Amino acid sequence: MDGKGRATDNSRTERFFRSLKYKCIYINEFEDPRALRKGLARYVQFYNEERPHQSLGEACPAQFYAHIVKTIAS
Repeated sequence: MDGKGRATDNSRTERFFRSLKYKCIYINEFEDPRALRKGLARYVQFYNEERPHQSLGEACPAQFYAHIVKTIAS
């Protein structure tokens, strides 16, 4: 790897994990590791399929990337 884009990649990753911590982990009390895994899975699904992202023009990632795939396939 030549290191190009690493700062951008890190900021996206840090933004996701900050959101995960503050919107899911810190506000819920999980009984055991299984409940934590289920809560994380629900949040990741919400993050990708329902939550609008400013960087994607207020679209959800699933909608945004589905549109791109359709455009490329056409």
